Amino acid sequence: MNRPKFSRRRLLGGAAAVTAASLLPRRLRAADEINALVWCDHTDPNLLGPFEEASGIKVNTKEFGTTGEALALLEQSQPGDWDVLVIDTVDVKRMVEAGRLAELNPADYPGADIFAEVQSPEFNAIGGKTYGVTEKFGYNCFSYDNTKVDPADMRKSEVMWNGKYAGRVAIYDYYNPVIAMVAIGIGIKPNELAKGHIPEIREKLLEMKKQSALVGDVVTVQNALISGSADIITGGGEYAVAGLMGENPALDWVLPDEGGVRWMQSLAIFKDSARVENATKFVQYILSPDGQARLATSACYWAMPANKNASLDDTQKKRLRWDEQPTFLAKSYHYLQVDAELDTALNDVWTEMLNA
Repeated sequence: MNRPKFSRRRLLGGAAAVTAASLLPRRLRAADEINALVWCDHTDPNLLGPFEEASGIKVNTKEFGTTGEALALLEQSQPGDWDVLVIDTVDVKRMVEAGRLAELNPADYPGADIFAEVQSPEFNAIGGKTYGVTEKFGYNCFSYDNTKVDPADMRKSEVMWNGKYAGRVAIYDYYNPVIAMVAIGIGIKPNELAKGHIPEIREKLLEMKKQSALVGDVVTVQNALISGSADIITGGGEYAVAGLMGENPALDWVLPDEGGVRWMQSLAIFKDSARVENATKFVQYILSPDGQARLATSACYWAMPANKNASLDDTQKKRLRWDEQPTFLAKSYHYLQVDAELDTALNDVWTEMLNA
């Protein structure tokens, strides 16, 4: 998946969300360290600090954006350089097939505390063996300014193309979740999307483009919403606004009644890690109620913790629409997973929409 580089810090200050230890040594310097390839939400001192203090284990992090970038970094590294990996849950199998990940012992982790819908053994387990554990998830749906739109409209997929907010919608520029949102909105389950559906998808996309204010990456559409250049983000979600709602209560997000798209991220341990015990302790901490609350509310981007016992307060739960999670989980679908021919066709339709 072409993972978006979510970053509140990039949004507000333009700085890369990388720790000071991002240029890592070729070899671990001591037994009380681990090296982790992560996304920006795992570089927050509020997340790492308590673990380092309690365990005495220093966590050196290197941030990357996509699975392809992670593989490139690994090609430039020596065996044993890296211990822990954060990855799109749907890409765990790809890393296993590349021979990169260690088998995990499910008994080491709080599987019973993970929301059943995101345990996802179809992605985290290969050949009956577990290689990843889901740690965080969220949705591609609608983010919006609740002072400028009717929140009830945001629960209707048709708002993407019905024209009510023409000229006030920013579209997140990633074909996979947005096309899946369109499919859901017209009654097609993403896992049933076929080539015969493309004409109807194309029609909706072109109508959406005519009504849009802009199409852009995460930071661009976030800025548009905050600045007032747009009042809605199609393809947005909690990741785009929940961390900013304390400063701007007008920001909000919701899954349409028809459903939306769910993204998930997993933790894994590298097969050639020389510090498996320390790496396991780190993964256990991240999956603990305290670690989950800190990860869910990372300064980089907020999203739902996988552990239903995460130590979130009432305000944090409200921003994440905690009480609606049973409905959202039941009505959300994984990212599109299609063969090469259909993927090419969908990319072509998306490109046509961008150029329209």
